[in-house]
Amino acid sequence: MRELRIRVLAGVFIVAGVLSWAGARLWNSVGTLPSVPLAAPIVLAVIAVILLATALSLRARLKAQRERRPGAKGVDPLMAARAVVFGQASALVAALVAGMYGGTGVFLLESLDIPARRDQAIYAGLSVVAGIGVIAAALFLERVCKLPEDEDDNGTGAAPVA
Repeated sequence: MRELRIRVLAGVFIVAGVLSWAGARLWNSVGTLPSVPLAAPIVLAVIAVILLATALSLRARLKAQRERRPGAKGVDPLMAARAVVFGQASALVAALVAGMYGGTGVFLLESLDIPARRDQAIYAGLSVVAGIGVIAAALFLERVCKLPEDEDDNGTGAAPVA
């Protein structure tokens, strides 16, 4: 399993942001603009909390397992791999969604004097912040589930749990 690359996530964010900004300009020329739902930052924040809770739980269980505490509950490698895949997928989707709302938010900055547009810009900004939270939690989860250094033949470094 390959690690998430921050460059890939940043590229997805930037491309989605530019396309969303251009789409918002085009859509606004027709006379309307699709709204940014209030639920967008809330859903992203909930996903970030779930990823963070999973990472903290796995980290505590792995630490107890390494210290050989009596009664320590082990971590199933398949469960850890599934958690990492969920984190990676969430991070990619969050980068895309945050980029879309970021581009729309940048477009909405031109018309903050209109109360409805100002609210939409706030929701878009909160969505970007929550999306960054999802990405940070996913990267933390991936780091928690990383295997120790592999000093074999090719020296590629650490590999995530697979």
